[in-house]
Amino acid sequence: MKKITRERIILASQSPRRKELLEQTDITFDIIPSSIDETIIKKDDPEEFVRTLSHLKAMDIARKNIDAWVLGADTIVYSGKSILEKPNSKAHAATMLKTLSNRSHSVYTSFTLCCISKNKTIVDIVKTDVFFKKISDQEIKWYVDTGEYLDKAGGYAIQGKGGFLVEKIHGSYSNVVGLPICEVIECLISQNIIEF
Repeated sequence: MKKITRERIILASQSPRRKELLEQTDITFDIIPSSIDETIIKKDDPEEFVRTLSHLKAMDIARKNIDAWVLGADTIVYSGKSILEKPNSKAHAATMLKTLSNRSHSVYTSFTLCCISKNKTIVDIVKTDVFFKKISDQEIKWYVDTGEYLDKAGGYAIQGKGGFLVEKIHGSYSNVVGLPICEVIECLISQNIIEF
């Protein structure tokens, strides 16, 4: 049976990776990016940080589309008690990759699914442990020069050229890309938003 989308779904993100992951499931959805100021959130606890941001992003769009189900998400890399967001320069990306070399780090993604008119909000957090190989300075320079680090939490893209950095992962692969698609689909099914 073909998948049926019963209600309007809005992705509150302009991330091409989240868009692609959702498109692969054949779900019908619109995109309306949130414009909340992410700098106002304290960055002490990784789970609280992504939970708060995903909720704020979803609610920002849900308030203007009260009958739609809005999906907001946020992803961060956490290493050595520090949150690694998107690098702001080549040098910053190189420093991040050197920090991640030959060790493990955690990728946290929180997603919020909410509908104002139904007074429903579901928030979930998925964690994936990623293990990097030992990366040489030449490899770091080559990778940073590709420009792929741009707009990537932690300065790499596991689904792109950055896949060569990853020795193994424990947990959801799509979570590292930017959206834990298994958990999102389960959530949509549980709320009777989609069916197979």
